[in-house]
Amino acid sequence: MNKTPFSLAPEYRDYVWGGSRLRSEIVPTAEAWIIFAGNRITSGPYAGRALSDLAQEFGVDLLGSRAIAQTGRRFPVLVKILDCAQWLSLQVHPNDEQAQRLEGESFFGKTEAWHVLEAEPNAKLVAGIKPDVSAEELKAAIQSKSKAILDLVEMVEVKAGDTLFMNPGTIHALGPGMLIYEIQQTSDVTYRVYDWGRPETEKRKLHIDKAIEVSNPNALSLVVKPPHISDGEVQTLTECQYFNLDEIYVEHKTVSLNTRGESFHGLTVIEGQVQVSAQSEAFILGKFDTLLIPACCGAYQVQPLKKSRVLKAST
Repeated sequence: MNKTPFSLAPEYRDYVWGGSRLRSEIVPTAEAWIIFAGNRITSGPYAGRALSDLAQEFGVDLLGSRAIAQTGRRFPVLVKILDCAQWLSLQVHPNDEQAQRLEGESFFGKTEAWHVLEAEPNAKLVAGIKPDVSAEELKAAIQSKSKAILDLVEMVEVKAGDTLFMNPGTIHALGPGMLIYEIQQTSDVTYRVYDWGRPETEKRKLHIDKAIEVSNPNALSLVVKPPHISDGEVQTLTECQYFNLDEIYVEHKTVSLNTRGESFHGLTVIEGQVQVSAQSEAFILGKFDTLLIPACCGAYQVQPLKKSRVLKAST
């Protein structure tokens, strides 16, 4: 495989709760899928091909040894930016065992994490169930298909820079006034619990029985406040067996990184502008631009052109 990094074209989803920050010309736009199996490559020798095709053809050279051990040649993560202008549905995701049992052997569970990019004052989200709520109480609230569930959920106020790790089984929902970076397993299995009174349609159904089966009343997600990070540092925001999410902060210093053949690195600029240099080539990335560094690339550098923050997704 060619070791040179390449850029990806985002794919957009126009759900009812979306806003105007991702595509001002198409409102609502809810999600930009910026790193996932279906992305088309827009630069270099593989331009026009899908990321999934490269994963199948090049395997460990693209994905790295850790991803191959976890998911084989299937691209292992899905990274999105979500523009939340209204409440998203209350929902819950299965773990790997539950996904295979409920959906089929080819399905993965959905462990995910959120990093808050922007948040209006008093922006809130749902991150689990209040203490001392029994499984029976939770089941009855889900079965009611009503706002009764809102009396049981844990509402959390968040600010830009906060990070939340979301285990499968956690009932959750993003609220209005937020722009969110989300990293998750290569899965989009979602069971809706409650949709704020919106009418059920073929595309937006509730999944009551499956939601009851996978919901864990003891699952809770705590907000991790942004760590202190100095110029030229890389800080881990969250990590698990499925993915790692790091923040790179550069103002004057250049950061040297290395994939070491262990994982691809997906770089997304969330503030400023940087130059990424690898394999004798240089790439200029502005806000929300994404560059994929193949696992076989090895060493590369991130140099600030302005004060910049970059999120790095890997496995």
